Amino acid sequence: MDPKTDAMTSMNVSLPEQLRAFVTDRAAGRFGSASEYVRELIREDQRRAEQEKLEALLIQGLASGETIEVTPEFWERKRQALLALHSRKNRKNGS
Repeated sequence: MDPKTDAMTSMNVSLPEQLRAFVTDRAAGRFGSASEYVRELIREDQRRAEQEKLEALLIQGLASGETIEVTPEFWERKRQALLALHSRKNRKNGS
């Protein structure tokens, strides 16, 4: 998802005063607005979810086949294959 080219839509979020003050304080300085701060939090959560999915797939894959020697070269090949797969999925989903 490219925040510079994606169309923006609005979403209203109700927060208690204490959370609103926290968001405003955290957004000050580093972000231009509370909306930018919230968008960044959501992006971080997306990255965490993608990492969790990747780790689950790695564990599933490692548990599903016959035993092999795991070397740095093995992990590099796996990493490259997973990055390519992830890239293809992102293009397919328009992300």
